[in-house]
Amino acid sequence: MKKRHSLSHALAAAVLELYPDAKPTIGPATDTGFYYDFDFGNNAGQNVTNEEKVEDKRPSEKDLPKIEKKMRAILSSWDTFNKKEVSVKEATDFFKDNQYKKELIEGIQESGETITLYTSGSFTDLCRGGHVDTAKAISPDSFKLSSIAGAYWRGDEKNTMLTRIYGIAFDTKDELDAHLVQQEEALKRDHRKLGRELDLFTFSELVGSGLPLFTPRGTAMRQAIINRIYDIQKRFHYEEVWIPHITKKELYMTSGHWDKFGEELFKVTGRESEFVLKPMNCPHHTQIFASRPRSYKELPVRFTEATTVYRDEQGGELLGLSRVRSITQDDGHIFCTPEQMRDEILAIISIIGDFYKGLGMFEKGAFRTTLSVRDPEHKDKYLGSDDIWKLAENTLTEIAESERLPYTIEEGEAAFYGPKLDFKFKDAIGREWQLATVQLDFAMPDRFGLEYTDKDGTRKTPVMIHRAIAGALERFLSVIIEHFAGNFPLWLAPEQVRIIPIDTEKHIDFAQEVYILLSQKNMRVTLDTNKDSFGKRVRSAKDLKVSYFVIIGDAELENKKITVESRDKGKVGEMEPNAFLDSLLEEIDFKN
Repeated sequence: MKKRHSLSHALAAAVLELYPDAKPTIGPATDTGFYYDFDFGNNAGQNVTNEEKVEDKRPSEKDLPKIEKKMRAILSSWDTFNKKEVSVKEATDFFKDNQYKKELIEGIQESGETITLYTSGSFTDLCRGGHVDTAKAISPDSFKLSSIAGAYWRGDEKNTMLTRIYGIAFDTKDELDAHLVQQEEALKRDHRKLGRELDLFTFSELVGSGLPLFTPRGTAMRQAIINRIYDIQKRFHYEEVWIPHITKKELYMTSGHWDKFGEELFKVTGRESEFVLKPMNCPHHTQIFASRPRSYKELPVRFTEATTVYRDEQGGELLGLSRVRSITQDDGHIFCTPEQMRDEILAIISIIGDFYKGLGMFEKGAFRTTLSVRDPEHKDKYLGSDDIWKLAENTLTEIAESERLPYTIEEGEAAFYGPKLDFKFKDAIGREWQLATVQLDFAMPDRFGLEYTDKDGTRKTPVMIHRAIAGALERFLSVIIEHFAGNFPLWLAPEQVRIIPIDTEKHIDFAQEVYILLSQKNMRVTLDTNKDSFGKRVRSAKDLKVSYFVIIGDAELENKKITVESRDKGKVGEMEPNAFLDSLLEEIDFKN
């Protein structure tokens, strides 16, 4: 991180040399590099008055090599990053022409922190620190400027739109080159590109940004995921429930979500009351539990639902299916006694394991787990007593140990109502994604006054466990589309078989027989009777990455057999229809 943050200073220095009137704002390090946000103002370092010319003079993608070259020249002349503590007046005077830096200085002053400036060469920046000991330690071929984008000042769309310049950086050229290859592969696998090519989902300006529309093919995939999760959890006796999509805000005021996420909620004004679109389901599920008296004899109670929630994400943060405003959750909430808590969490881990094994993502090294706990320095951000949090965190730690989960502890990453186990999976090109989660909650049942009658006749508060297997279904699909590059396993494929009669009139009856045979076993099969040429219809099946396509011509009609070709294995050859069906069912048999 020190190297990447140091490079952000070099980027700002290079931009100021090339565009002297630019105003640097902030420039942090990222997981793979760095960026810096600039306001290029009305002039952007150029003496022009025409607005169209001003836009043309601001840096674009084609200017990145020039800025990058300047960075290397600057770094070769730098040595150390010299720190200087200054007063508010000194800092304000130094940045008197930069309103962004002055706003940051005011914030530092309010927090009581010391204001520090760091200087290298002739460049000085407002900075908390965290640099390499010497700029000579940065290899000139270990970084690269990658892109330019717009970004609102402090992420608020009401503020000025700035220009963000991104860079990537690693310790060596080899690591940088490997990352660039990964990025090229990521572009090929981009779920937005594949979503269009494979006809899975679309967006409409009339519907609104961040609100995806799923085609029949995409909907088939969504349903396959939900069905798979429901099939796995059947043995644990989950019960499906249904809740409305709007609620009174008082529900979230009671749960505690209103204070935390009130700004992210969509408000709905009715004739007599004000409602909100639900941003999560757990408070609703508490009310189903609370709808009648409960006894220890019926615990644990396990509710499950695949339903959509809504969050008013900022427009600039929306990205394909990865960040949307309508989020479908494969949600589950368990209400149990403290004695049942451990077994219920183990059952959830079992469901997670079975589901991700079907995707080839639960092998050793393909996933890890993070145990998210409270920030011990800011306990006031969380609901519940110290004793409750200690019990919850110790329970999850013991389970992670006993199950030999590859886990690390992350302080400050817990939900505001309890600790959690998050499962993070690596995709085919090595990127990591947080998908499944298990969360312990002692706080919300107490806030809603949930109770059950125990063996001794006393009223007690149940433990609530939140769980998601795929997580946000839209985000999960974005990951899986890119992981498989559209070449989905048979159980997940939107179209598992396409039957292509060579002559759509002469061979249609036998093709129809095969279609009925497969569809009766719930295979996702289509019969292509399009009037296009045979070759074009075969190309269409290949372009849409159909798992298998079946050819029926004169020889097949005479022998009552079919010719099968596989997307992954190539030509399979002649088969009897029933034998082909058996092979399909065996391929999607998760016991294998």
